[in-house]
Amino acid sequence: MRTLYLASASAAALLLSSAPAFADIEAAKRWIDSEFQPSTLSKEDQLKEMQWFIDAAKPFAGMEINVVSETITTHEYEARTLAKAFSEITGIKLRHDLIQEGDVVEKIQTQMQSGKNIYDAWINDSDLIGTHFRYKQVVPLTDWMDGEGKDVTLPTLDVKDFIGTSFTTAPDGKLYQLPDQQFANLYWFRYDWFTNPDIKAKFKAKYGYDLGVPVNWSAYEDIAEFFTNDVKEIDGVKVYGHMDYGKKDPSLGWRFTDAWLSMAGNGDKGLPNGKPVDEWGIRMEGCRPVGSSIERGGDTNGPAAVYSVTKYVEWLKKYAPPQAAGMTFSESGPVPAQGNVAQQMFWYTAFTADMVKDGLPVVNADGTPKWRMAPSPKGAYWKDGMKLGYQDAGSWTLLKSTPVDRRKAAWLYAQFTMSKSVSLKKSHVGLTFIRESDIWDKSFTERAPKLGGLVEFYRSPARVQWTPTGVNVPDYPKLAQLWWQNIGDASSGAKTPQAAMDALAAAQDSVMERLERSGVQGECGPKLNKKESAEFWFAKAEKDGTTAPQRKLSNEKPKGETVDYDQLIKSWPASPPKKAAMAQ
Repeated sequence: MRTLYLASASAAALLLSSAPAFADIEAAKRWIDSEFQPSTLSKEDQLKEMQWFIDAAKPFAGMEINVVSETITTHEYEARTLAKAFSEITGIKLRHDLIQEGDVVEKIQTQMQSGKNIYDAWINDSDLIGTHFRYKQVVPLTDWMDGEGKDVTLPTLDVKDFIGTSFTTAPDGKLYQLPDQQFANLYWFRYDWFTNPDIKAKFKAKYGYDLGVPVNWSAYEDIAEFFTNDVKEIDGVKVYGHMDYGKKDPSLGWRFTDAWLSMAGNGDKGLPNGKPVDEWGIRMEGCRPVGSSIERGGDTNGPAAVYSVTKYVEWLKKYAPPQAAGMTFSESGPVPAQGNVAQQMFWYTAFTADMVKDGLPVVNADGTPKWRMAPSPKGAYWKDGMKLGYQDAGSWTLLKSTPVDRRKAAWLYAQFTMSKSVSLKKSHVGLTFIRESDIWDKSFTERAPKLGGLVEFYRSPARVQWTPTGVNVPDYPKLAQLWWQNIGDASSGAKTPQAAMDALAAAQDSVMERLERSGVQGECGPKLNKKESAEFWFAKAEKDGTTAPQRKLSNEKPKGETVDYDQLIKSWPASPPKKAAMAQ
């Protein structure tokens, strides 16, 4: 999960010690009437759900429970509103801390390593699924809900209604975490400029195809070139065809681990992640990671990965505002809303709420956006069946080191924040969907025109191609920190993209080699392949009918291809899938 520019950088802690230490059905009625609307449940069914929470919480009344998440709009709403409601309704005193993402990862590592209970429940990225199922410090929710935690598991939780459970399910088939919020990394563009007849005519005359949503990276590059060097100015303002960031900073790592390589075509086919090679370039055989470098059968430094970094560096220099190269993620976030950027390929939907505020240069007088979001274009190495981008899934996570009574009380609050009584309203506040039933609610049909394509995307069949980091990554905290340091060398020009990715692949193999020697992850820990030539692995992929690693293409820029945004939207289903198919 990414700490967004709209969030406070400082830690916030909300201690609701003033809440009454007794359950209160009248409080539940007040909250249902005043706050928990709209809901996919009737008020009668909401009250029944609240009554269940009241009854289930009785053994824990007066207990003070501590949970933590990073600071984004969705979690701020939980900490400031839902935690207060939960305390008043159940009598459990709830403290929901808001801290930076890096601090969440650091603290959960500390609890796992020390066994000392720091928090009773965590909203922790599903990116750590490979870490959690291997270190065995996390309570598998499948076992918990059917066993020790059955008496505190909400009968109406409806896990099949959640859209992201495939992200939090390990190779053993068990659910380890449950998504509390999700947002995707999509393509963003100025719809008003792309539909301007004069601009469209000039683009068609130069490139021979229509200006529209780019289907491939070639078209994205053409559009970036066109707006930067042909259009140059709109309404007297200098415009750019691309936006990104490049400072050597930890946030640069997200820029790449959040599936940039997969967008280029790195890794293998497979959802939610490629098999046997994922979008980090890590090969897994069975449940064991066996290598990151191309010499061990990985793809972190293969032609597709090098192509992805090469294009990143090239576009940043040629088509983005000059200051972008020195920006971090949080510094670059507000720039498209300032009105001088034509498109951005790497754009998080969690920015939506701040992109539709009245008075912005990118918002019309009637409140509708001048921009739209759409599926990301595909790189030259991409093949049908691959993932196409990243989706964040901050997920409720329980640790075995938390005493069972505290774990049960915290699990009640976790379910409260995801329950059908409150999830639709929470979705409207944070715009980070977790339930199919919320996505298809009529309230979002009505709101959709002001959200720039967010609702249409989440209702589309394309949605399943955007997924978090998967199970091939054996230790997310250790490996993720290697990315920004090595990619930073490419971004700054200190190393070529090939040299930077060679160094990254070697560093990842080194970490996995240490994990292998330690044996700490057991039968699913890394067991590295011996080194072979790149040709050996190219030939093996071709023989086995898999994809990664791919040989270098003779032409990495095929003809540009675009699609009309309005036609794209019309091609998607207008009604929800059947209930049985709702779980992603």
